[in-house]
Amino acid sequence: MSVASPIDQIAERVERLLVRHEELQRTNVLLQEQVDALARERDALKSRLAAARTRIEAMLEKLPADDATPQGPA
Repeated sequence: MSVASPIDQIAERVERLLVRHEELQRTNVLLQEQVDALARERDALKSRLAAARTRIEAMLEKLPADDATPQGPA
């Protein structure tokens, strides 16, 4: 069994680091795609919320105003 030279050990470690770096880059791309998709979903939900809020406000404006005097048999 031969002992690897310091240069060989360093080269092996550099190779492992390069492989890990490539894995992390791929993971980062996937995570960024998820972030982008979630941001689009959030924006769509915010838009739907604003539209719903507008519709509710329009419906509330059509309701008759409450009177302070009770309406009932005297």
